[in-house]
Amino acid sequence: MMLPPASTIGIVGGGQLGRMLAVAAARLGYRVHIYAPDADSPAAEVAAEFTCAGYDDLDALAAFAATVDVATYEFENIPVAALDALAAVVPLHPSPRAIAVAQDRLAEKTFVADLGVPVAPWAAVDDRAGLDAAIAAVGTPAILKTRRFGYDGKGQGRLATPADADAAWDQIGQAPAVLEGHVAFDREFSVLLCRGQDGAVVTWDAPDNTHVDGILATSVVPATGIVARQAADATATAVRIADALGYVGTLACEFFASAAGPVFNEMAPRVHNSGHWTIEGARTSQFENHIRAVCGLPLGGTDTVHPRVEMHNLIGDQANAWDEILSDPTAHLHLYGKAEARPGRKMGHVTRLLD
Repeated sequence: MMLPPASTIGIVGGGQLGRMLAVAAARLGYRVHIYAPDADSPAAEVAAEFTCAGYDDLDALAAFAATVDVATYEFENIPVAALDALAAVVPLHPSPRAIAVAQDRLAEKTFVADLGVPVAPWAAVDDRAGLDAAIAAVGTPAILKTRRFGYDGKGQGRLATPADADAAWDQIGQAPAVLEGHVAFDREFSVLLCRGQDGAVVTWDAPDNTHVDGILATSVVPATGIVARQAADATATAVRIADALGYVGTLACEFFASAAGPVFNEMAPRVHNSGHWTIEGARTSQFENHIRAVCGLPLGGTDTVHPRVEMHNLIGDQANAWDEILSDPTAHLHLYGKAEARPGRKMGHVTRLLD
């Protein structure tokens, strides 16, 4: 069933992804109600309504649900219990199952491995003794990653040799984790797709991604070289994952381009930083198609509309160069309305359309 314009979409989470979703929804004639615990949420600035309350406040969630016609979320570190409570009252897309899989690296790796998807060698780590056992099974070099609440390089410790085990264990706060073996890869890339309520799937060109200090720095389309050669196989894998989850909305899957083919890294059950280029660079952006999907609308075309598109994140005080960026006729500047430019904080992005 299609949700008509002038209906209200609830978005759980108040960051920049929610902000860009709200803008896309407004263009299609929808009202947006943001639910987030932070009073200075960037998404609230562009929304019709805002509830400032904790994700564990079930009364506030119930009141929020009563005001919206459909709900979605803009990041994956939301308690599943909160989303289950929301889904009991109002349609929620993607489903809580998708977030339950994605927010726990052990559940995620088990899920995709059971689908026959190539992943890096890995082992679960529950305690310090378990880390030694994982090292024996996986080897080094390796990366120790917390099972939960890790993003943009946070919650990780690197092991060049087994002697680094104590330091890595302390670095992640001695939390339940997954040890990932080293993958020899040439490039990192992502696949973005959107799946409708009817199971229809559209995909965008796979961007070639570059990370700095664990944070995405640039995404470029069209990809060339090994990424271009492996994009079709990775896209087919991402579609299999979405179908297996009964997914509705935009989904991002990150891959390593290796000599053995694309190796799955992780997924994000939401719109994704590496898809920001689609706002100006694609027929329909990842944000608009996510709104279309959760509202049951037909999905828009996803073809790239310019010969080359580059998206650059503005991290920390890089956003202070806004005047210089605006002097570039190829640049499209997006600032997220965040007051404080801290190191490592995503303050905005700039997309350049190039010949």
